[in-house]
Amino acid sequence: MPMPIPSCGLAVLLALSMTSALLPVAEARNASSPPVSLDEALDAALDLPRLYSFLVSRHGTLIVERYFNGARAARPANIKSASKSVISALVGIAIDRGHIAGVRQPISSFFPELLEGDARKRQITVEDLLTMRSGLESTSSRNYGAWVLSQNWVRYALSRSVVAEPGTSMEYSTGNTHLLSAILTKATGASTWQFAQRTLAEPLGFSLAQWPRDPQGVYFGGNDMLLTPRQMIAFGELYLNRGRVNGRQVVPAVWVDASLVPRARSRWSEQLYGYLWWIRNLAGHRAYYAWGYGGQFMFIVPELDLVVVTTSSTASGDERRGHQRAVLDLVERFVIPSIASETTEASKAYEPR
Repeated sequence: MPMPIPSCGLAVLLALSMTSALLPVAEARNASSPPVSLDEALDAALDLPRLYSFLVSRHGTLIVERYFNGARAARPANIKSASKSVISALVGIAIDRGHIAGVRQPISSFFPELLEGDARKRQITVEDLLTMRSGLESTSSRNYGAWVLSQNWVRYALSRSVVAEPGTSMEYSTGNTHLLSAILTKATGASTWQFAQRTLAEPLGFSLAQWPRDPQGVYFGGNDMLLTPRQMIAFGELYLNRGRVNGRQVVPAVWVDASLVPRARSRWSEQLYGYLWWIRNLAGHRAYYAWGYGGQFMFIVPELDLVVVTTSSTASGDERRGHQRAVLDLVERFVIPSIASETTEASKAYEPR
């Protein structure tokens, strides 16, 4: 029997009702401003030299699909840390199928030999990994190189110092999501790629490319997944539809709801975080997004029935951060206002006279 997911059900509904109080209020677009069009969005996209793809889906229909700088529809993109939102979906599926007891399960049940003698580390739960609140020193940023060059990524991540009480403050770390990949491997008896292929990719109608593994053969959790932009759209639409595709429940609806509840806030960007999903307001509309290094994005805007995907160069350089801000600007200044204005005009057409 599948185990119940803690923090779902009524608690989730209550949390969702409180979400608006936690989100920053974006400035509303001036009512007197002229409407923008998707043509303007495309013009803005053409000005981004690092952009590889720009796709917009509305009501489940792809209305914009453009590729730049040699990119092609069939070429998988390295989605970098946008992979974390896929890992979140896999954890939800594993919980629903009874492989993992729930988000409150301590990770010490999966790594007992690596957490002996450290009471605080034994308190870390699956949920703490999902919300970047494990309390462990980060393996990202300045620590990333030493971590991925280590001989055992799981051991290295778990050996980091405890810098905060588990379950309290957010400290972004790809080590957390790699631990989730190792947990999926242990709990399901299959590799993370095999489990993802069977439970997620196949129901969505595609085959998932294999991506890098650690020295012990665990698929990289939360980085370097390979998806085509259309596959990214399919994943975004899956969450937009609360886990359903073609009449089939692929990701439990209660897991989708729970994943999009704000549970932490980045001390660097001030953005809210759910279960490996970023949360913010864009042009006055609630948006949830998967975010990868260099400008890999999957945006979901439920109010507008909208999914936006971008892929970009992953090369390092000073212009990278400016590009990521430009992509956010592209979505907020052009795409969302264009779709919102269409929605407003359509609703006016059906007003009783």
